[in-house]
Amino acid sequence: NVPIKINYQMKRLKQITIVLVLSGFIFTQNPYAQNNIVKTKSENSEIVLPPLPYAENELEPYISAQTVMLHYGKHLKGYIDNVNRLIKEISNLEGKDLETIVKQSEGSLYNNAAQAWNHIFYFDAFSPHAQHLPSGNLEKQINKQWGNFENFKTAFTNTANNLFGSGWVWLIKNKNGTLDIIGESNAGNVLKGNGKPLLGVDIWEHAYYLDYQNRRAEHIDGLWNIIDWSIVDRRYNE
Repeated sequence: NVPIKINYQMKRLKQITIVLVLSGFIFTQNPYAQNNIVKTKSENSEIVLPPLPYAENELEPYISAQTVMLHYGKHLKGYIDNVNRLIKEISNLEGKDLETIVKQSEGSLYNNAAQAWNHIFYFDAFSPHAQHLPSGNLEKQINKQWGNFENFKTAFTNTANNLFGSGWVWLIKNKNGTLDIIGESNAGNVLKGNGKPLLGVDIWEHAYYLDYQNRRAEHIDGLWNIIDWSIVDRRYNE
């Protein structure tokens, strides 16, 4: 009877696994990697909040589960809800994907759409099993411009720490393949420019205050432990 019981259990486990995969509870890869940004629901033309590609507590100790829950589940959701409310006032953008809305909007709609896009892009670059160094073409370009990865980290960190008030720090790829580090205030998004975003870091206090209070520099230092450079590599090569 033991082999029969084991076979039944294995069969049942496979059935449960299939159901979970189809339901979206198990991911074989990050479902919101670059260029797979939030799309609109075809049935009601609304932007939807994607699920996180990891559990809320998996970025600890660098970002706490409480911060992830509030930052992703409250702040980001609030931006998306605002986009869905404001978009009805601009009929030519209703039904468009989030990236298009960011590129073609102004004012309150832009601020909320940009913040929504920024946050999804930001959280997508993290992993509890992160690759800590760039590789391939991106590594070569970083070494060419900054000498080595440590020099690049210092330059990026300095830009983040010196940005006044709230905003974002971006690593972008220019059309000629060169890289730039750019600081943007408030909802600043680089999609309207000529560069391609590779990495964005949130400098708003809501991103770190529960965990680090006013110690922004300590927060930035911690992020290097969870930024997954395999994702940034892929963004550079696409």
